[in-house]
This record gives sequence, structure tokens and C-alpha cells, in this order.
Amino acid sequence: MNRSAAATLPTTPAAPTAGGSETSSVSFIIPAYNEEQVLGRTLDAIDQAARALGEPAEVIVADDASTDRTAAIAHAHGARVVSVAYRQIAATRNAGAREAHGAMFVFVDADTIVTADAVRAAVAAMRGGAIGGGGAFRFGGRVPLYGRVLAAVAVRVYRVLRLASGCFLFCTREGFAASRGFDETLFGAEEAAMSRALRRQGRFVILPESVTTSGRKLRAYSGREVLGILLGLVFRGVRKRDDLAVWYGERRADPESDA
Repeated sequence: MNRSAAATLPTTPAAPTAGGSETSSVSFIIPAYNEEQVLGRTLDAIDQAARALGEPAEVIVADDASTDRTAAIAHAHGARVVSVAYRQIAATRNAGAREAHGAMFVFVDADTIVTADAVRAAVAAMRGGAIGGGGAFRFGGRVPLYGRVLAAVAVRVYRVLRLASGCFLFCTREGFAASRGFDETLFGAEEAAMSRALRRQGRFVILPESVTTSGRKLRAYSGREVLGILLGLVFRGVRKRDDLAVWYGERRADPESDA
């Protein structure tokens, strides 16, 4: 895979397929792999936010080779399912975007709860001339102390560096095409690369409105393990799947459900 795989995205919406809408102005795109435990809540939150927005929207779940009920849950919630088998987050995001009909894209992780305020602010920013952006985030459920510190630091660092988190990133269709989509040479940190690519094309904003993403990895891994993972990212990079077992390895059970 390489970055050029995303370069063929049309700058105008493709013809609608079954489950799509040629009148959608906003496309919510959710990459997912074995997310049956959390996807329903994410889709419910998106539905509520889209209804509050009061304009045409579509929801696309890019199902990356799930072996559980992820696709069935997506269908049950009225989402359009795009089935792929990449096991690579950037390629999966791009696959969903290629099937989108909206003029504005909102990428949401399968374990993330958006709010009407965050979605409304994202759409207003793009209507106001921003090419894309992100927002603040918090972790849901019980989070260990190191996780709360990590989140507080990450939100500030992302804002200073003007980077969107992977759980909530938005952009215009034209901006996505001009940036050539998510970098498919990366198995992680693709949202940081995409943020930089979008900034080169136009105004990129970080909103004060926040979303809530799952704290399950912080509960399933110790502070020492997470530190090792972060150091590994610094020294080994994010171009090999084998170095990113926390995202691509066997998923550890969440010690408790999110609140």
C-alpha cells in the first residue's frame, strides 16, 4: 500500500449506491474491527448529533475484516457498511471516504461518543472556510491516574501542535482529496500526518468542544506498558504492524465497561 491509493478520490460526490444518499452534506466515517461491544453506542450518538444538526447526513462503517457482529450492528443502526480486509487503519479510513457522498467528512472512531455541539461546531468551522480540524477529547469510564495525566497532557499538546486526534477528525471533501487522504504507509499516527497534510492546504482548527473516547486500553494496559509502547513509537516508528500490537494484536478484555 502507498499514499497514492487515496489520490483518486473525486472532489465531487460519487453516484449513490444502496444505502447512500446523493443529498448528504455530512458523511460520518467510522473504521471498525471487531467493535460489537461499543459500536452501537457510537452510532446512537452520531444519530442524535445528526438529527440535532438538521441537515442530510450519512453514516459509513468501514468494516476491516471483523469476525464478530460489527457489520450486523452497523446495518441494524441504518449505517452503510463498506467491507475491506486491510487490517490497516489509514487504508480503512480511506476506503470509507471513497464511498462517501457528503461535502464534509467527519471521521469518528468506533469507540467514540460525539456530541451535537462538537458536530455542529465542526460543520460551522468548515462552512466558515476551514479545510478541517479536530477537537478536545476525554476518556470514558474509570481511568487510572496515569491515564488522566496522559489525557490532560495529550489534549494540550495536540492543541499547541494543531493536531486532530484520531477519534474525531473532520475535513471537507476537497481538502481530503487535495491532501491525498490518510497516509497508507503508516500503521499508526495517521491522524497526525493527515492533520499536517490538511494544514498545508488551508485553515485547520482545533475546537474547544470535546468528544468522549473509550478508556479501555488505559484500563487493559499498565502505565509501564503504555510508556513502553510510546517509546517504541518514538524509536521504531509506525510503519510496521508488528510494532503496534496494542492496536493490531489480540485485544485485551476491558476490565470494566465505560460509564
